Amino acid sequence: MNPKVDRYFEKDSQWQAEFQELRNIALASGLEEELKWGHPCYTLKGKNVVLMHGFKDYCALLFHKGALLKDDANILVQQTQNVQGARQIRFTGLKEVKKLAPVLKAYIQDAVAVEKAGLEVPMKATKEFDMAEEFAQALKEMPELKKAFYALTPGRQRGYLLYFSAAKQAKTRMARVEKYVDRILAGKGLED
Repeated sequence: MNPKVDRYFEKDSQWQAEFQELRNIALASGLEEELKWGHPCYTLKGKNVVLMHGFKDYCALLFHKGALLKDDANILVQQTQNVQGARQIRFTGLKEVKKLAPVLKAYIQDAVAVEKAGLEVPMKATKEFDMAEEFAQALKEMPELKKAFYALTPGRQRGYLLYFSAAKQAKTRMARVEKYVDRILAGKGLED
């Protein structure tokens, strides 16, 4: 147990009992306990293996390389179509966590084996993401925008591509592009 993480478990939460049970399971795996992104994260030699987090309707264990795990129990969930490597196991109650405890231990051990083997999730290249037509047009019309966009990190580029493409209407896509031109020119990502 990491004392820095204790505060997370002491907070009043609708998932407090579930989190404590999940913590016991994760700690039994021999992984190191850290606090990352404000959540308990269990690591192997500094590499993230599994993270615990809660939402309104469920709490979850998130496996950072979950796409590489064997999912014999068919319980791994891809949060959205854009999530490439991570997978969640979701819970809505303590009974569910306790019932799945042996399976969770096996999944964690599988995740540890993936990490020890040095396996990596094959990630889709930034150029493989859809580019909204409105953004492609803006890049053609503004060479400085194109230069600034391609100077961004691949993650920042993907963030913009996903955000611009997510809008259903051309008017909304164009408004999004216009709103973020200055940020791109300043070398900033969507969330910076």
